[in-house]
Amino acid sequence: MIEQFINKRFSPSSLTIIEQANTILREYDQQGLVLTLRQLYYQFVSRGLMPNKQSEYKRLGTIISDARLAGMVDWDMVEDRARHLRDVSKWDSPVEIIEAVAQQYREDIWRNQRWRPEVWIEKDALSGVIERPCHDLRVPYFACRGYSSQSAQYEAGQRFRRWREAGQTPIVFHLGDHDPSGLDMTRDNGDRLTMFARFDVRIERLALNMDQVERYAPPPNPAKEADSRASDYILRYGRKSWELDALEPTVIVQLIRDAIEPLINRRKWNAALKAETDGRDGLKAVSDRWDDVREFVR
Repeated sequence: MIEQFINKRFSPSSLTIIEQANTILREYDQQGLVLTLRQLYYQFVSRGLMPNKQSEYKRLGTIISDARLAGMVDWDMVEDRARHLRDVSKWDSPVEIIEAVAQQYREDIWRNQRWRPEVWIEKDALSGVIERPCHDLRVPYFACRGYSSQSAQYEAGQRFRRWREAGQTPIVFHLGDHDPSGLDMTRDNGDRLTMFARFDVRIERLALNMDQVERYAPPPNPAKEADSRASDYILRYGRKSWELDALEPTVIVQLIRDAIEPLINRRKWNAALKAETDGRDGLKAVSDRWDDVREFVR
């Protein structure tokens, strides 16, 4: 939505950046994707429109903020995924909630599958990118926010243990930055999950990997030499590092689909979908005949 709250005159260079930003944002909006400011910045860098400097990132943030206030950039096309209002659900009538439940009814579609996948991502700001493929594939996803907490690891270990006892194999696909700590987080997740689950949990690093850096050429950053793991990283990869945010969102989406779809037993998957449809139809019938149901209960 375009809304104007201030009047502002922009310099010619700022107007050019606003025009370029709108072009990029529209491209992703047509794909059903909304970018964070960080992702928008990396699009500028990767397209050669802006140097990869922290000062340029701050400059872009200021221009986009002013442009939104001035009614020149759509408010819905740039999002802050780390800050949002939380509230309880509200309903106008029992019929309304039953209709909503009918629409939202989902079977545990992985219950009879061999595998139990989850997608873990280093940054909460990228949750919106992985949400769509994970939702489509009915796979839980988790933003670790760096090194995940002991409580989250313990809960995951207990969850994985239950799945293993049910005859299923848990597997975690992890996505993080290609930098000293980002790489180590994959190792840390595997070690702690194995400790809490009391068996070797399979964890696969889905991104960002060096072959992906070589293939997609995301803009580099200097390696974080203050990181205690930097010396080993530099010996192996040099003095450049790469943020997951710099990878095209469409690439991240496809990586998730390519990793998880081969795990699906389609015959069992389709049977679960059929049971789900039957359950949803039953709930819809209750909402359609709510007056009769209410009289029967009374």
